[in-house]
Amino acid sequence: MTIQNVDVLYTAVATAENGRDGRVSSDDGQLDVVVNPPKSMGGSGAGTNPEQLFAAGYSACFQSALSVVARKAKVDIKGSTVTAKVGIGKLENGGFGLEVELQASIPNVDEATAKDLLEQAHQVCPYSNATRGNIKVDLSVA
Repeated sequence: MTIQNVDVLYTAVATAENGRDGRVSSDDGQLDVVVNPPKSMGGSGAGTNPEQLFAAGYSACFQSALSVVARKAKVDIKGSTVTAKVGIGKLENGGFGLEVELQASIPNVDEATAKDLLEQAHQVCPYSNATRGNIKVDLSVA
C-alpha cells in the first residue's frame, strides 16, 4: 500500500489522559470530554468513548464529502443525514479492530442515485481514504 502525501491545510491536536477511562481535550479548548468504556466492554458508560468520537468525526466528514459530490452532480441532497455505526471487537491475533457502517438518508433522491453518490463520496472523504483497505466499511441507503 502506498502512503498518501498530503498538503496539510489544518492539524487537529487532542490529548488523552488515562486512555479509555479518563479525559480527552483539544488544544483550542473546543473539545473537552470524559471518556469511559461502554458498559458492554465492562466500563461505566458514564462518558463518551473513542468509538463514538470516531463515529461523530466520520459521519460529519462523510456528509461533507457527500455534499461535494452532490453539488458537482447537480443533485439536491437538502435534508440528508449520514449515520456512522462504529463497531469494536477482538481480532484473531488477540488485538482489537474496528468496522464501520455509513448509512445515508437522502430525501427526494432515488436509491440508485443515492448509492452512486455514496460511492463517489467514499472516494473523496478523508476518513474513507484513511481506512480503505484497513477496516470493513459498508455503505447503505436508509
